Amino acid sequence: MITQRGAALAIGLILLVVLTLLAFTGINAATTELAMAGNEQYRKNAAQASGAGIEVAISRVATVPTVVGAPVVRTDTFRAGTTGEQHQTTTTFVGDENGLPQWSFDKFSGLHYQIQSTGDALRNTARRALDNQTQGVFVVSPQRAGEGSSYRRLGTGLP
Repeated sequence: MITQRGAALAIGLILLVVLTLLAFTGINAATTELAMAGNEQYRKNAAQASGAGIEVAISRVATVPTVVGAPVVRTDTFRAGTTGEQHQTTTTFVGDENGLPQWSFDKFSGLHYQIQSTGDALRNTARRALDNQTQGVFVVSPQRAGEGSSYRRLGTGLP
């Protein structure tokens, strides 16, 4: 008869160590994936804040002076109902264009604007996310007064 003293104990301890290592590896992988999912959510929040800044700036494009080189209009607004996202926008008048194709000759002009928006999520934390977006806006407008136009704007629409 062959004696096997302690073989079951040694194999049991080895299996217990292997299972413990697998458990720690699984916990580490789950924690890393949770952090990655959180980072993606913060990035999306920053992109949404930046997009909201573009929309706000488009709604306020009529307040931008239509002189090339004029000061830009900046807004720094917190989004209501969120956990700290904000956007900062800069709107610049780039120039105008007369004699637009497919429009009555010299009756309308096109006004070109450029909007730059930065969305910021979790501003005061180490996991801060930023998103920058640039949008061009083209507004068709009656030729400006004093430039030979017989048309004028009715109502309070865009310039």
